[in-house]
Amino acid sequence: MTPLVSIIIVNWNGIVHLPDCLDSLAAQTFRDFEVVLVDNGSRDDSVSFVRAHYSWVSVVPLPENVGFASGNNRGLEHASGKYIVTLNNDTRAEIDWLDNLVKAADADPTAGMIGCRICSFSNPDTIDSIGMGICPDGMSRGMFRNKHWSTVSLPEVMEVLFPSACAALYKREMIEEIGFFDDDFFAYAEDSDLGLRGRVSGWGAILATQAVVYHKYSQTSGILSPFKVYLVERNHYWVVCKNFPLSQCLSLPFYSFWRYCEQVRAVLAGSGTGIEFSTSCSRTELIKALIKGIFDSVRKLPKMLRKRRQLMKKRRLSPGDFAKLLNRYHITFRQLLDRE
Repeated sequence: MTPLVSIIIVNWNGIVHLPDCLDSLAAQTFRDFEVVLVDNGSRDDSVSFVRAHYSWVSVVPLPENVGFASGNNRGLEHASGKYIVTLNNDTRAEIDWLDNLVKAADADPTAGMIGCRICSFSNPDTIDSIGMGICPDGMSRGMFRNKHWSTVSLPEVMEVLFPSACAALYKREMIEEIGFFDDDFFAYAEDSDLGLRGRVSGWGAILATQAVVYHKYSQTSGILSPFKVYLVERNHYWVVCKNFPLSQCLSLPFYSFWRYCEQVRAVLAGSGTGIEFSTSCSRTELIKALIKGIFDSVRKLPKMLRKRRQLMKKRRLSPGDFAKLLNRYHITFRQLLDRE
């Protein structure tokens, strides 16, 4: 019998995280689901561990690390559910997480994406993400990040710009229309791209605040590394080029310069990402990675513009309405960088 929900977990050397994640799925009150674990060429015995201890999980072993975007795309090839759920391997879900997520999806046929409340694994009252906000240069971060759930008052179901793919439900109907993740992204901002493609195409995005997942933030990829800096810098330009209204695309150089000035300020002030920049590794290596990200984003610009043209053929939201939507979930560069 075909399950209603397919949960895709992309894993790369994450054996230390998998018991918490998979045990929480085994305990779910909602049972009509399958789990597809895509292993990105792990060298830590993740595949043999899952096969030995979680026989109900379908394992898709890949010979090399193809990234989060392509990993989920490979998982989709083995998923049969009407609802496709992406879940990070460094998470733990409350027992009614999937039940609340599915109820929200069933209740709103216009929503193609359903997010959940993502909180800190080590401090469950601290919010990691309740939907995503976006900067005018395409950089994104979780809304309400670092606020305490006990101090905010939110409805059980609320509109969001798009959910974090750390833990999100995507309807197969939407995926079949607009595609899943963009393989070119590898990792980071791929959920921004998917979410905005969905919104441009007229799909709604909501979040079930009572569907709760706890996340070990940046445990799989590391807090700040040259490779992460490269991917984030490259990919956020592609997000803008593929999805933003043309007028905002043309203002991208201005906003990028503004963000770089704010990044210098954060480093000098020793705040937020400035602390990560100063302590992660060689500053020279990070700066080189940033420059390479800019260069490679421009190098593949023609390809991204071709993808933009294909997307705009399916556009149901006018540029003006889409600009208003982006403005509604606008975050400042200080909020992005200072972790406010």
